[in-house]
Amino acid sequence: MKLWRWEKGRQNSGYEKFFVLGSKWPIPFDFYILRFKEGTEIPPHTDTVSAGEHYRLNIVLKKAKSGGEFLCSSPIFENTRVKYFRPDLAEHSVSRVMSGTRYVLSVGWVRHA
Repeated sequence: MKLWRWEKGRQNSGYEKFFVLGSKWPIPFDFYILRFKEGTEIPPHTDTVSAGEHYRLNIVLKKAKSGGEFLCSSPIFENTRVKYFRPDLAEHSVSRVMSGTRYVLSVGWVRHA
């Protein structure tokens, strides 16, 4: 993890992430700003965890001019700016950004029973 700089996202699709904050204890969580430049997208996938329940709250800070829509098979809650879902259970993706840049504040955590 590189502090104070943009790094490539996990899906190798061109989006970038900026680490803001995270912890492994007492509740594992991460807090990122995501940047989707023109031409980037995230293919449909799930994010597995070794144990517990994975939750993620995404808040769209800036929409792309065209494209860059979040798609989720079964969100817990969503509206135009807020996306709350279980990435370990629900297949999710981001459509290709056709124009502009999309910014998202993303907070994820794992709840252990």
